[in-house]
Amino acid sequence: MRCCRASLLVCLTLLLHSGEATVLTESQSGPLYRVLGASLSISCNVSGLAGNNTRKEFEFLVTKPKNPSFQINIISSSDESFAYAAYSQRVARKEITLKHVSPNSVLFEIQSLQKGDEGDFECVVVNPVQHKYDGTYNAKTIVKVIDDSLSVSLPVSTSLSHNEGDALTLTCQASSNTIQHTHLSLAWHLQKDGEQDAWPIISLDRDFTLIPGPTFEGRYHEGLIRLDKMGEATYRLHMAKLELSDQGKIYCRAQEWIQDPDRSWYTITQKDAESTTLHVKAREVVPDTSSLVVRISIQQATLQEGQELSLSCNVDAHDLEKRFLSVAWLRGSVELARIEPTGILSVGPEYSSREKRGELRAARIGDTEYLLRLKPVRTEDQGEYFCRARPQDRGQDGAFIAGEAQTSSPQLVSISASESGLSVLMQQIVSVDEGDRLKLTCKVDGVEGQLSVTWERQSTSTFENIISLSQEGVTEIEGESAGRGVRAARPATNTFTLELDEVTPSDSAIYQCSVSEWKTNSKIHSQSTTSTVTVRPTESSVKLISRKTSVTVGENVELMCRVQGPRVPTTLIWILRHDDSTIQKILELNWNGDIRWSGDQHVYQLGVENKPNGVTHSLLINGASPREAGRYQCKVSAFIQNVDKNLRLSNQVAVMVQYPESKLSLTSPPTLTRNINSDIEIKCSVISEPFASSQYAVTWLHQQQGKNKTILTWDRVALVTFGNQLEPSDRQRISMRRSEGRSFELTIRQARISDDGSYVCEVTEWLQEPRGSWYQLPPKSRITELNLIEPPNNLRLVVGQQRLIAEEGDEVELKCNILSGAFSPSVFYKVAWIYTGHSSPMTNVSLVELDHMGLLRYPESGALRDLQGRLRLARPTQSSFHLRIQTAHEGDSGTFQCQVEQYQLDREGHWQQKASESAGPFSLTVNVAEKNLSVVKDERELNVSRSGDFTIPCHVTNQPSGESEFQVTWFWQKETGIQKRPIFVAYRNATLQDMLVEGHQLRFGHPALNQFSLTVSKPAPENSGLYFCEVEEWLPSLSRGWRKVAVETSGHLTVNVFTEGEVEFEQQCKSAIWIGILVVLGICSLLVISLLVLKIRRTNASGGKKSGESLWAEEHPLKSKPGAED
Repeated sequence: MRCCRASLLVCLTLLLHSGEATVLTESQSGPLYRVLGASLSISCNVSGLAGNNTRKEFEFLVTKPKNPSFQINIISSSDESFAYAAYSQRVARKEITLKHVSPNSVLFEIQSLQKGDEGDFECVVVNPVQHKYDGTYNAKTIVKVIDDSLSVSLPVSTSLSHNEGDALTLTCQASSNTIQHTHLSLAWHLQKDGEQDAWPIISLDRDFTLIPGPTFEGRYHEGLIRLDKMGEATYRLHMAKLELSDQGKIYCRAQEWIQDPDRSWYTITQKDAESTTLHVKAREVVPDTSSLVVRISIQQATLQEGQELSLSCNVDAHDLEKRFLSVAWLRGSVELARIEPTGILSVGPEYSSREKRGELRAARIGDTEYLLRLKPVRTEDQGEYFCRARPQDRGQDGAFIAGEAQTSSPQLVSISASESGLSVLMQQIVSVDEGDRLKLTCKVDGVEGQLSVTWERQSTSTFENIISLSQEGVTEIEGESAGRGVRAARPATNTFTLELDEVTPSDSAIYQCSVSEWKTNSKIHSQSTTSTVTVRPTESSVKLISRKTSVTVGENVELMCRVQGPRVPTTLIWILRHDDSTIQKILELNWNGDIRWSGDQHVYQLGVENKPNGVTHSLLINGASPREAGRYQCKVSAFIQNVDKNLRLSNQVAVMVQYPESKLSLTSPPTLTRNINSDIEIKCSVISEPFASSQYAVTWLHQQQGKNKTILTWDRVALVTFGNQLEPSDRQRISMRRSEGRSFELTIRQARISDDGSYVCEVTEWLQEPRGSWYQLPPKSRITELNLIEPPNNLRLVVGQQRLIAEEGDEVELKCNILSGAFSPSVFYKVAWIYTGHSSPMTNVSLVELDHMGLLRYPESGALRDLQGRLRLARPTQSSFHLRIQTAHEGDSGTFQCQVEQYQLDREGHWQQKASESAGPFSLTVNVAEKNLSVVKDERELNVSRSGDFTIPCHVTNQPSGESEFQVTWFWQKETGIQKRPIFVAYRNATLQDMLVEGHQLRFGHPALNQFSLTVSKPAPENSGLYFCEVEEWLPSLSRGWRKVAVETSGHLTVNVFTEGEVEFEQQCKSAIWIGILVVLGICSLLVISLLVLKIRRTNASGGKKSGESLWAEEHPLKSKPGAED
């Protein structure tokens, strides 16, 4: 039982622990794009904290792009002083708010965004101290502030007037230049007279869905209201039948939408165009259901010659939309134009030529509105104008049956002639033989402005344009006249000519010369005259034939020109018309046998064969080439009365010259798999048999994601050209060569990941035609799939701790070396130096960064700005990154760490980090100069009389730095153990201070750089005592200024000051003592000498036999110590 209870207790404990919540803080995902000046709202909520109904406290902070490592406090729900200065005023003015939506969620709002608000906004949940849960207490939202580029305009007059039932068309221009992907919605609004709110007419939402306004929905479904988008930025509103209730102000409103990362759409800005006022007049009542009401209105009834006449015709009837009408405009009994019930425009004979020149235009511009424009008007255009409408009923066979016509009231148009003396004169009757050239001359008089001419030819009852010559001298050939050899010229100021080559009987017609006078691009006057032309035919026939008209390059072609007719001397001309309409004269065979060549004489051979029924002229083309392709004709003229008269032009015979079929065959490896950074060779070979003159051009293309990029082209003369899309750096890596036979090799050095894909070898075979020109056959291609794989990463740095000690002011160099890694052009490195100060709170702060794109950056840090200004980053080799510190300061001491990241481009051309390694730490200690000051410390004693002087020396024997400065202080001490007293100070700034107040004269001396002295004059007995100096060494510090680095004290000088009598007595005593000492020394010396003489004599007496032996050691070798063998 106890075991069961224990198990139950354990289970309950585990259940309680497993039920602890995990904190989750969420806010809107970014980036959020908002327009400058618009509002911003970010929601933030938290879950997982205890007390679901307990209010949670939130804080909002922001990190700006310029300083990503520094957060700025914005607002807090619990602390009113939370905001930094940059946001405190806006928070106080309630421009920035943070409101609780529920106990666990808040809404952060900025009323008007500023450009500087862009950054990473962070929502932080304040965790109560008494509760600790795992999870996230913050969430970030990136906000981008963009410019407002939306523009809306309504290009129409500010006031419009229409009749009830008329059609209204308005155009609104709306566009945006926002870089981000946005959608526009546009709506038309009507603010009726006397009402404050505007009514939506129709709108096109961001998904291109049309939505009619509530009060216009019925008319929209009936098709009476339409909104069309014309192009990128034009929105056209069309209201087919205006109602009296439509009167008011109409404007368009555009909204710009963006899709947030949560897939919701948000309006970032909206603008209204300037409104236009619409007046709607009540319509006339139609008498009965079958009647038509026709009205004509003229914008301006009194005109001058050259101006525009605008005739508006309005037709009203019951059920007009269900009826067919034909509407015509008339001047008196002359019909200008008619719009048929099918919408086809027909123009009266008198105005057809003016309609072709664009002077007359007519169209239906609404359900009841028809408009005709005539410009420029002439004096003969004046008179009474009518509109005539006729109902049309469709019969069972589909044909229209005209009903009773209704005519509007007349409208008188007066056109006054401007002063002009323009007159035109031309020969009224002209005759010309068939084959000859027609030349018409039009004389002009009374010219003031610029002139243009139009030559027309009457076909049945209307005139057709042949050719025109504008006032700027531009010639325009119309319709069938192109290619007929027609020309218009102005050989003199008052003369216009028309020339038509090789006329035929069908050219007989009435020709009209219409001259117009222009001023400032407006036609002000026009005059015309006609001439009747008759072409007399010549009875002859010319026929051109060929047995073979389609040949391959190099084959021969024979053409035969058969001339039948009277036996008269003839001249034959062979003509070639190319496909581009150019005419080439090959040769001319004169009636007297002379031949004049215009073409290549080596290409053609001429032959003549006389027959009873005519003459056959043959033209042989030797080895045809594409330049001889075209349409051949022979032209025959009769030589009569010493004049060549054109007889006839033969039919055309087309000669086609084809290229031979290509037999080109290629081979290349279908697949290659290689490592990145290796050299790759792709071979493409021609395996088919070549023609005798074959040469090859090769193009290599790189195919990725369905797109081809030209790498390089090798033309037939071996000239290599790189593709325009190939980067300059890639041109150093890619090359091509031709190996043995007909093989072409593409070499890619140091292959990158971006080189992966399909490589297309496209070969074009070139052949030489008989004339020496080269032509190409259709290209053939082969594809090789290149797969690049990445070798394993092996980035390693030289690791290990280093300790560097430097003197202040020295230059320090820290070295970070790559031990192993890739060094190909496709691999790039980013290096960052991290610093931690010894005596400062700076920890793991980035000093300097050199990114993989070569951009050098110094992260913002006020405390390290001086150190960053003395840094120099160098890369002497590919594997070395050196950091130099110039003029090291003591405060630079700390640890440095080198962090290296390896980057490489992926298939999409994006940079990817492949590896990251760190080296260090490098410990740097910067010291000031070492303490090495030394002063002479000799102890001396000196007796001096009151009338004498004594000098207290102070000598510095060792100086550590040439920049040192000294401060010397002399002290006096009555005797050892008694407090010392300063008597004189020589400061380091050359200021002297005498601190002896007894009135003794002190003299300071500085005979050498390191020697100082103080002389005391006329001392008194009470000045006896110990004298010494104290030296302070001062050095300049780069970070602290001048500082005291060492203090040394000299030895003591004991000075006894006596009166003059005491001095003489002391001197006498000292003399007697010295005499006694000398006598004692002399007696001792005589005694020692006597003892030595006695000893020598005894030695000579006992050892006389060995008197010749020397006492030097080399003559008396020492015996070795006896050993065990002795």
